[in-house]
Parts: sequence; C-alpha cells; structure tokens
Amino acid sequence: MGHGEHFHWFQLVPGLEHVPHHISSGIAVVLLLVISSFIARMILNSQQLEKAIVPSEKLNFVGFFDVVVEALYKLAEGLLGKDAKHYLPLIGAVFLFVFVNNLFGMIPGFLPATDNVNTTLAIGLFVFVYYNYQGVKHGGLAYLKHFLGPAWYLAWLILPIETISHVVRPFTLALRLRGNITGDHTVLTVFTEMVPYGVPVAAYILGLMVCFIQAFIFTMLTLVYLSMAKEAAHHH
Repeated sequence: MGHGEHFHWFQLVPGLEHVPHHISSGIAVVLLLVISSFIARMILNSQQLEKAIVPSEKLNFVGFFDVVVEALYKLAEGLLGKDAKHYLPLIGAVFLFVFVNNLFGMIPGFLPATDNVNTTLAIGLFVFVYYNYQGVKHGGLAYLKHFLGPAWYLAWLILPIETISHVVRPFTLALRLRGNITGDHTVLTVFTEMVPYGVPVAAYILGLMVCFIQAFIFTMLTLVYLSMAKEAAHHH
C-alpha cells in the first residue's frame, strides 16, 4: 500500500492530524457522495428530458449511477415488493456508503472507515433502529407481539430468544464487516510491502471483490430485516 499501518493522508491536513482515521475517512466519503449526487443532478437538469430518460450507449457518470440504482431496486423489489421504491433511497445510501468506504482501503495513503468497529457498529445500530421503527410505524404496538411468539403460553420462552436475536443483529453486522475489511486491508498491505510488483495486482482484484461482496451482504441483510419487520407488522 505504500503506507504504514496507521498512516493516512488526512494526517497531513492541518487540524485533522489527531482526528481518528475512521472519522476523517467517513466524512470524506459522505462529502464525496454528496458532491457526486449534486453533479449528477446538474447533468440531468442540463439535459433534455428525452436524453435524461433514455440511457446512454456509453457508460458515463450518470450512467454508472443508473446501473447501481437499477440493480439495487431489483434487489429491493425481490424482498419488499411494491414498497421497494419507498426504501430505495435508504438502501442506496447504505450500499454506497459502505462500498465507497471499503474502496478507500484500496487507495495508497488512505484507510477505510469500515475497518473500525465504531463506524460499522454505528451503521448496524442505524439499521436496527430503522427497521424496528418501520415495523412499529406500519404495525403499531401490535408489531411488538411477534416478540412473544404465536401462542401466549410460549411467551416466556420466545420473548428472550426473539429479544436476543434482534439485539445481536447490529453487532453481527458490525463485526462481520469490520473483520472482513480489516483482513482484506492487512493482506493487501502485506503483499504490497513484500512484493511491490506483479503480485499485488491479484491482491487488488481480490480486494475489490471483497469490497463489493461485503457491501452487498450488508445491504442484503438490511433488506432482509426490513422485509421481516414488514411481514411481522402486517401479520399482527
């Protein structure tokens, strides 16, 4: 990678030298995504309606986001049905934030925010709060009945099991993502420092796959939790 284990370029920016890398990298990713969305919006506004609707034959800046959004929408539609459009902004934000943060570890001089448990746990807790909020929003307090199980006389057994299964979800999301990205970043660093030519190419290809797969898994689990909350709300 060409940098030490704890080095990142933000250390050279006045005022950021003592800021933890997961905070500076996370802020940089948010700014990058916000700026990119504004640029895409300006491009769409500057085009004629027909050109904005009809996809370009060549992959361009807007076309890239079209591909990503379309893929995420189809994924969400498979689990959430007609509600996919409503949840698409959240799903897109989660996927892009995790994926771009993962990619930061592939750039020499940068460290991914997702290799820090504070970042991954924050995202996991957000997902946990959001899907439970949606469950209560659509099912009211009746949504909470699914924690008690199908029969009242089994509530004493089902309640602790359901509670534990839900409470551990943000932690499993956080630790899975953090562990895989840290491992990928470590392997890439070791190979690059040991053999700076040739061999790191394979490590970079593998690293790109890990970045995408981990973002996909995190997004997929978010969709699964939303789908389960939606089903529980409607069932009760």
